[in-house]
Amino acid sequence: MTDTLHNWSQGFGVIQHDFLTRERIDTLLDVLAADGTCSREQALTLLQAADRLCNAAMRQVAHMTYARQVYLDGRPLAQSDFKPQPEGHTGGALNMVPAYVGYLLANALTGTTRSWLMGQGHCVAAIDAVNVLTGNTEAAQAERYPFSDAGLSQLCQDFYSYAIDAEGRPAVPLGSHVNPHTGGGISEGGYLGFAGLQYVHMPLPGQELVTFLSDGAFEEQRGSDWAPRWWRGEDSGLVMPIMIANGRRIDQRSTMAQVGGVDWLREHLALNGFDPIDIDGRDPAAFAWAIISMGRALRDAHQAIVDGDAEYPVRLPYAIAETVKGFGFPGAGTNAAHNLPLVDNPATDAAARERFNQGIAALHVSEAELRAAVAALSNHAGQQRPQEKDHPLAQIQVATPVLPPISIEQPGAPMAAIDQWFCALTRANPELRVRVGNPDEMRSNRMNQTLDHLLHRVTAAEDGIAEGLQGSVITALNEEAVVSAALANRQGINLAVSYEAFAVKMLGAMRQELIFSRHARELGRPTNWLSVPIIATSHTWENGKNEQSHQDPTLCDAWLQEMSDSAPVYFPVDSHSAVAVLRKVYASHGQVALIVAPKNPVDTCLTVPEAQAAADSGFAVLSADPGAELQLLAIGAYQLQAVRRAARHLRYHGVPCSEVVLIEPGLLREGRDAMERAAVHSDADLARRIPAARCRLFVCHGHAEVMTGVLRRLDTGPQTSRFLGYRSRGGTLDTFGMQFANQQSWAHLVAAAAQLLAMPLDDLLEPTEQAVLKGQGDPRLLQD
Repeated sequence: MTDTLHNWSQGFGVIQHDFLTRERIDTLLDVLAADGTCSREQALTLLQAADRLCNAAMRQVAHMTYARQVYLDGRPLAQSDFKPQPEGHTGGALNMVPAYVGYLLANALTGTTRSWLMGQGHCVAAIDAVNVLTGNTEAAQAERYPFSDAGLSQLCQDFYSYAIDAEGRPAVPLGSHVNPHTGGGISEGGYLGFAGLQYVHMPLPGQELVTFLSDGAFEEQRGSDWAPRWWRGEDSGLVMPIMIANGRRIDQRSTMAQVGGVDWLREHLALNGFDPIDIDGRDPAAFAWAIISMGRALRDAHQAIVDGDAEYPVRLPYAIAETVKGFGFPGAGTNAAHNLPLVDNPATDAAARERFNQGIAALHVSEAELRAAVAALSNHAGQQRPQEKDHPLAQIQVATPVLPPISIEQPGAPMAAIDQWFCALTRANPELRVRVGNPDEMRSNRMNQTLDHLLHRVTAAEDGIAEGLQGSVITALNEEAVVSAALANRQGINLAVSYEAFAVKMLGAMRQELIFSRHARELGRPTNWLSVPIIATSHTWENGKNEQSHQDPTLCDAWLQEMSDSAPVYFPVDSHSAVAVLRKVYASHGQVALIVAPKNPVDTCLTVPEAQAAADSGFAVLSADPGAELQLLAIGAYQLQAVRRAARHLRYHGVPCSEVVLIEPGLLREGRDAMERAAVHSDADLARRIPAARCRLFVCHGHAEVMTGVLRRLDTGPQTSRFLGYRSRGGTLDTFGMQFANQQSWAHLVAAAAQLLAMPLDDLLEPTEQAVLKGQGDPRLLQD
């Protein structure tokens, strides 16, 4: 062992290197030197630098929770230096520091800037602390948090400051979770478990992704076990998942810890196709070794498949980084370590203050040593590689794809038209990787051409079935897992299709993506991944055979309440409009769009030019009788059918009216901030383009209460406007039965129109028809 290696092996501060890590590093240094990647002396300098940076960053994390001031000279903090109200997910952030520093070390050792993803977004203090110390920061953080007492103190003061600006936005470039200010951040990580579902679908060949996972999230969200089923070296980059196994949830041991700990996890991973590797979760060198070794192992596994010596699925390397919650600081391993490991407040408690000062003293690194360590690890220019904040997955650029024209062979079923056009889209853009998320039955949802063209991704294809090793359709009976496949493939073309009632389980993943994307655009950073359409079909009004559990418009109701510039909701009414809105989605970037589309045949009511105009504007005026005081507005295909039937009946009885279909009702709402106001129609535009009417009857796919708020600009008041929507009534009913049960049959619309116009109902409906509406006759009398 050389003197330099001996010096490193002694550890530094709270960082110690166990025998296994030392042996692994010694072997790795020989490999790196042999292939010319890095000499042993260079590598040992980097290893020593990582130990110092790790201690300093852990010290900074502790300060961010408790302190107002940071002193690089290491002096103890006085009572006035502490925050009156400490806050932070301190234990998890302390555990993430060795992991993230190990990631930086692996990059510096190999000259490769890998991408990174962190599932435990609440541990962002670790990332911000390391980034600020190393200068790996975006402009706003770089300006506000320089490497100085003042800059590091400002970082502490801003952490959980709850500062707000005059426009109601956070007033500091810092948050409690990963956000677009976080150098290299690509996902908030606020929804535990989604990183585990997404990482395997993210990198393209030639890219590498390190993913930090938590044992708490492992039990929160199922589906991450399937990653080996999906990875293919032909269309996937290298993935290196690392679980930070600290054994605790917020106030109890994790289920994993209760059923057998790391031994149980290791067996579980092996049974599910992983190749588990144990490392010391307290040592950045162990993380660096794992990252480099896992990448090489996965590359070798793929080469064995290429050479014909192995078959899919590969045994996906997976590191288990065992540690204790809050390692390196007083209170480690206790329940309190999750948030505030000292329990008492150093600002008011002398004993807590003493424990804090003892803790940070053990982590202190002299300023000169720390600056030298940062300089050593900041070897990007010499290696001609980007900083970690500019890693490949943080710099995605996907141009607008070639968009085929709208040309439908047999108009009728909107989902069949979507299927035909989507296949044409993928064929026209072969350079873009495709992911289709499918939790249901592709053929049931009329995606036959897509399935036959792209195939289910499986590890052993069955003859005569639309399956293949390289299939692009990710199928699993888990909505969160399949929508994550679509949302994660940010460098390609994506689609998710689900029954409407069960698509609501996708909401959390959709919202996490939406929030991060919109916040980035608020900062002036374009999101250059293609927008992702989520199609909800087999929906509320056509899924009666499966009882009321399958009749649920919750997802469209919820998504309509998100910002319309980023979360559009479309209600196409025929084949042409279905393809037109899909085409509009793929022409945009950074949106997560919901399309509520019928799978069964419906009448074609819009020509191709009319459908394109309706997709662009969000609505179409289908008819406007001279002098009409009544306007019927439909949101949804089956709602339009009822509206058109009611309009014919009204006109037959001498009541002029106008018919409007709202394809994208969110464009007609009041903008709630500047970005949304720029996307929606102005008052003048609405007044000019939608005929004026004294009375308006809105017939809605979802719950009326939601649409009442969305469309208040068109609402003429409670006496002259009515909203009819899903009334949470259903069962084993056909479409007519669903409409009748929810008071959306043509006769219910006529009766509502009579009330709005203050007309006698006798003038519009026969006595037998009125009796049915009163519950005194056979509803089928109203069926055409």
